[in-house]
Amino acid sequence: MGEAVLVQALRHAGVRDKRVLDAFQAVRRGDFVPRDQRGRAYEDVPVPIPRGQVTTQPSLIGRMLAALALRGAERVLEVGAGYGFQTALLAKLARTVWAVERFGDLADAARANLLRADIDDAHVVVGDGTNGLPERAPFDAIVVAAAFTRVPAPLAEQLALGGRLVQPLGPGGREDVTLYVRDASGLRRERLVTTAHFVPLVGEHGFPPDGR
Repeated sequence: MGEAVLVQALRHAGVRDKRVLDAFQAVRRGDFVPRDQRGRAYEDVPVPIPRGQVTTQPSLIGRMLAALALRGAERVLEVGAGYGFQTALLAKLARTVWAVERFGDLADAARANLLRADIDDAHVVVGDGTNGLPERAPFDAIVVAAAFTRVPAPLAEQLALGGRLVQPLGPGGREDVTLYVRDASGLRRERLVTTAHFVPLVGEHGFPPDGR
């Protein structure tokens, strides 16, 4: 089965967290890509989705989720839902997931995909992910699926004490995916998770939409 192929790709990438591996086994990626991309759903590659966006490479998602060290009781914020695959995985790993997607049509697609997959603990809202979701904060974990040169201040503020945040740091296209932990003094850089290529994080506390 395709899920087993992705699990093997995660293992090859160094992912050892059994809960993350089990989540990938349980969620069909083919249900979370555009119809014309389903032939590539079980390759360890990003695939294009509308609005000039791409899905995150599965093994990269695995590394990012493993870095969050979720144990099942957390409230999680996802910035950038896309077609909802990472959202679905997070729903298998945490208690509640709130995902912010800036494009309404992508949010609609993600909601429909999650509904068809019988995932009801994940909520997708349309908005500026760089502002987080203050009405639902604090979050025990935050994962950002786009790149900026620093962590947006609202996200740092909405992370609970002891919470973990993973974000690609860079200009968009060449990033250091970095794990942060919030302690009493603020956000502390914990370690480099991996290097990768991401689309830019656009918003009030990210890059402007016109790229300037």
